Amino acid sequence: KFENGENRDIVIGQVSKTHEAIESLDKTISSLEMESGGVHEHESKAFVVIGINTAFSSRKRRDSVRETWMPQGSKLKQLEEEKGIVIRFVIGHSAKRGGVLDRGIDAEDAEYNDFLRLEHVEGYHELSSKTKIYFSTALAKWDAHFYVKVDDDVHVNPLMLASTLAQHRSKPRVYIGCMKSGPVLSQKGVKYHEPEFWKFGEEGNNYFRHATGQIYAISRDLATYISINLGILHRYANEDVALGSWLIGLDVQHVDERSFCCATPPDCEWKAQAGNVCVAAFDWTCSGICKSAERIIEVHRSCSEGDGAVWNNWNYSHVAG
Repeated sequence: KFENGENRDIVIGQVSKTHEAIESLDKTISSLEMESGGVHEHESKAFVVIGINTAFSSRKRRDSVRETWMPQGSKLKQLEEEKGIVIRFVIGHSAKRGGVLDRGIDAEDAEYNDFLRLEHVEGYHELSSKTKIYFSTALAKWDAHFYVKVDDDVHVNPLMLASTLAQHRSKPRVYIGCMKSGPVLSQKGVKYHEPEFWKFGEEGNNYFRHATGQIYAISRDLATYISINLGILHRYANEDVALGSWLIGLDVQHVDERSFCCATPPDCEWKAQAGNVCVAAFDWTCSGICKSAERIIEVHRSCSEGDGAVWNNWNYSHVAG
């Protein structure tokens, strides 16, 4: 009980000061975490971590990626240690942890040792959540300049990717991809329906500009921001929109990099012949390479930078530090 208004004001004043002190401490901790590169002890340094988003049902796609642009075995380890380029398939676990689906991935990982396993329940409608957890997990494991997310039905040229990212290395907060601004789809039942369409203004409006979801890169500071704020970043239904929303209010440089979204042959083939090898190629109509498990080999044959390119032309020590 308060005997008079004066005592009450004193107590309220003290509570307010305590609250301000806690807020100030939180901000200090956050800024220290940002400066130190996150809340975790990193296991090893890298230039770029390339996380290939995959699902339990995508074994054929993974094998087709292994047969084309992703090195295997000792070459994968060598790429990491000598070139600073880490490549992993990214997957969570099934709702029934330890079930047949998880055991299948256990066996595949024992054979290839090329997975990054997440504390996340797999499911198409959980992609926004998976993306957040991927960045946080990759950041904890590797202290890299850049973190890339790519789908398992996209063809990538690792040298071109690393070289393109290196051009933006001096920028502290950078978000790189094919920037787009598609329509907000309010109609139920359509692909890419936006349940929260009312947040984006009048019907028929477009989203803010964001990188298309097939492949994009963010710098270390942005991965750190996502990791620190994991619990309060809003998950929009569409993963590419969700990532764009997390970054739109920050002091971030958006880089519209069209070589991240070349079309499959003849487009990427003509560009390669003209000396402009693409970072990535896919079919817009399929949001990836159509029938990629069969066709990625043909795309690789026509649009690859060459299997020796990254070994002969990428010097990690020049961009490390």
